[in-house]
Amino acid sequence: MPSIYVTRKIPDAGVKMLQEKGYEVDVSEKDGVLTRDELIEALKQKEYDAVLCLLTDKIDGEVFDAAPKAKVFANYAVGFDNVNLLDAKERGVVVSNTPGVLTNTVAEHTFTLMLAIAHRVAEADRFTRAGKYIGWAPELLLGNDVSGKVLGVLGAGRIGSRVAHHALNGFDMKVLYYDIKRNEDFEKETGAEFRESLEDVLREADFVTTHVPLLDSTRHLINKEKLSLMKSTAYLVNTSRGPVIDEKALVEALKNKTIKGAAIDVFEEEPKLAPGLAELPNIIITPHIASGTEETRSAMAELAAENIIAVLEGKNAPNAIS
Repeated sequence: MPSIYVTRKIPDAGVKMLQEKGYEVDVSEKDGVLTRDELIEALKQKEYDAVLCLLTDKIDGEVFDAAPKAKVFANYAVGFDNVNLLDAKERGVVVSNTPGVLTNTVAEHTFTLMLAIAHRVAEADRFTRAGKYIGWAPELLLGNDVSGKVLGVLGAGRIGSRVAHHALNGFDMKVLYYDIKRNEDFEKETGAEFRESLEDVLREADFVTTHVPLLDSTRHLINKEKLSLMKSTAYLVNTSRGPVIDEKALVEALKNKTIKGAAIDVFEEEPKLAPGLAELPNIIITPHIASGTEETRSAMAELAAENIIAVLEGKNAPNAIS
């Protein structure tokens, strides 16, 4: 009977799929992220045939070697910057992810953040709860419209495309985008206009949203210099990966009003925040929940399970990345 190790409690749907196949499934009982030593020790307890890991698990050669029989590490995330793919390839281990199923949800959360920061929703909530609201006033907590503005999309993948779709069809926004290569399908679907450089998008956009993977080339893609190119009236949204933005530079840009506001769901050193970030009134912060709906997290669990089942049955994982 194949044995599967799950590094943290996930929605039951995926675990049930594995159990229905007759697999033995062990789920970490720790309420939180396993430390590196805890993960390695857990994997050594049994000869596991597969591991279902999370984006909070750092998977490298030492971790792979702790489960030498494991044929597949199924990452419960669309991103996979937490896994050393070279180490996996050297050991013949399949690594998979869970793309597609979270596209709509992350795009919705991106727009939620965009609307909330522009309309000062979090500020208004705090203001009202504090008992400061004494009656309607014509200039109370004035925000900005989203409709008709220019949206700059960084990364023309699945999520970036869906955000652009909402921008065009729901809010009549003009969409600009930058990616390492031009995507004509993206343009046809969304009406977006390609810009040859990131800098051009930053200069023109009223809202900038990031949808790039975390690579060496995208780490601190948005830094002090890039922030200085944005309009002083512009807003920045990030639902991709925290290190895409230089968080210290963002704090300074918001303090100095280099840009008007920001809304982020991911952080450079999660779960830590850069000093001063949480005290700023012109930023909305959510705790990495862009894919956090019941429907999507269950679908991610099922997709991770499907990848494991395929490999253990001698088939190709539907979402193999190595």
